[in-house]
Amino acid sequence: MKGEVHSHLEENIRPYIDLIDTLRSVGIHKDLALPTIVVIGDQSSGKSSVLEALSGVALPRGSGIVTRCPLELRLKKVTGVNWKALIMCMLTAQNELAGKGVGISDEVITLEVMSPDVCDLTLIDLPGIARVPLKGQPEDIGEQIKSLIFKFIEKQETINLVVVPCNTDIATTEALKMAQEVDPEGKRTVAILTKPDLIDKGTEKSILKIVHNEVIDLRKGCIMVKCRGQQQINDDIPLEEAAQMERDFFQNHDYFRCLLKKDKATIKCLAIKLTQELVDHIKVKILATLKECDGGPPQDPKGAKQFLTQTLKRFNDQINSLSSGELILEENLFAQLRAEFKKWNDHLNRSKKSFSNSKAVSQANRGRELPGISNYKVFETALQQHVAKLEEPANDLLGDMKGTSHNFVFKDVLVLNNFNNFSTCGCFKINNILSSQQEKAEQRISEQFKMENLIYTQDPMFLKILSEITNEQFSEEQLPMFDKKCKYSHMLEAHYEIVVQRMADQLPMMISLFMLKETADLLSTDILGLLDGANVSELLFEDSDVSKRRKDLLARLDRLTAAQAALAEFI
Repeated sequence: MKGEVHSHLEENIRPYIDLIDTLRSVGIHKDLALPTIVVIGDQSSGKSSVLEALSGVALPRGSGIVTRCPLELRLKKVTGVNWKALIMCMLTAQNELAGKGVGISDEVITLEVMSPDVCDLTLIDLPGIARVPLKGQPEDIGEQIKSLIFKFIEKQETINLVVVPCNTDIATTEALKMAQEVDPEGKRTVAILTKPDLIDKGTEKSILKIVHNEVIDLRKGCIMVKCRGQQQINDDIPLEEAAQMERDFFQNHDYFRCLLKKDKATIKCLAIKLTQELVDHIKVKILATLKECDGGPPQDPKGAKQFLTQTLKRFNDQINSLSSGELILEENLFAQLRAEFKKWNDHLNRSKKSFSNSKAVSQANRGRELPGISNYKVFETALQQHVAKLEEPANDLLGDMKGTSHNFVFKDVLVLNNFNNFSTCGCFKINNILSSQQEKAEQRISEQFKMENLIYTQDPMFLKILSEITNEQFSEEQLPMFDKKCKYSHMLEAHYEIVVQRMADQLPMMISLFMLKETADLLSTDILGLLDGANVSELLFEDSDVSKRRKDLLARLDRLTAAQAALAEFI
């Protein structure tokens, strides 16, 4: 018995099946799961009839729950083999797993069909969706069946055929809702409308709208089929004759004949569409898997040296892009830096204090001057003591920035992780450079605070800030007449505001210079220095586990490349 999936092959489907056979022959199944076609629908929706027509395997028929276990049909193309599937064998296996009666089981019955007339394909028939439990069934039979169906249709390598009778409202079909839940974009779902001969007169146009995607937007669309009915089975009408009768039905139908021209009707069109979908599915998976597959370093010295050079260049490009803010990763380095720098600015603003206690400070630091005589030392000491409290938080910020830079740079050195010696050398250089740069930055921060001890700013700047604080107008013409102790608190606040403005920008700029820009430059130069007199084989040495995985990857790459070439030639 031949099904439509391997009938009329020379004209339409054979090129696709030959391609799938070619892909299997190069071992593609070792690298990615070849697609499986899963058929779902309500009880008596025509699921098994569709599967039977596609595969050529006669399946059990009846009312109620006929399919009580997942039935996996593995079609394998093998020359010189004849096969015969026995319905009684399947029923016996089903009773053994699910028990005699109307219960279900999630145990899979696998029927392997080897024949020269089939292609390498796997089809799965699942129990029909039940809403009301029959006599002898558990109350939650509906939920049991749904749970079983979800186990199969949620797998990304499946193509889901949702079978819906034409005389049923597809919008309320449970099977379609389940398929949309696991495949919301509709990349793996094909709708099959069955039993077009049972529709009520006057509903033809409504059904055509469904097939034309005007009711529900199905990315893969709908195909209408008319499989063998029970009477045709009783009359022993073979599948080949049933296929011709199906075509005649559509050809002579006043409303549905237009579907033939659009390849939206008959099992034959469904078979062609499914095989094309399988090829497209495989192509997408191959391209995705190829991207994950790294061939590793060549075995010859010249090729290995070139691989090392390219690896170092890629590393340097990433480091330089990272330091300049061009490379945007899942965790953006500059976003983290700006967040830390904002914390520093917030800390500076919180450190501003009212110097209203300047009288007490003046009394505590009064020297030999007579009452009413100003002492600049008091002003200077008060500011120096307050600014000095910022040095420890400034060094804490530097330490945090070293840690952040370290983490991001080490993510880039992961390109070396397959090579222990190379990775160790790279990590050693990174740690040394970051520690050295931290010492430079610490020294520069220390110098900055020593400069702040000088208590200096330009007169116009000081007078501008003082005017803003006091809401009075001060100018250089007034100097030095407003040097009064009653103004000391305002003058202290004015100068500290200038210190805050300087430190808010200068510290982040120092850290960015030393811990990012200079670190990237030094690291790039240092890493490239590995090429001078480098023992390439030692740097690219891999332990036994990594080496074995590398060989597996190379074999995998060869298979995927061959498969991609076959696809390219086919398309």
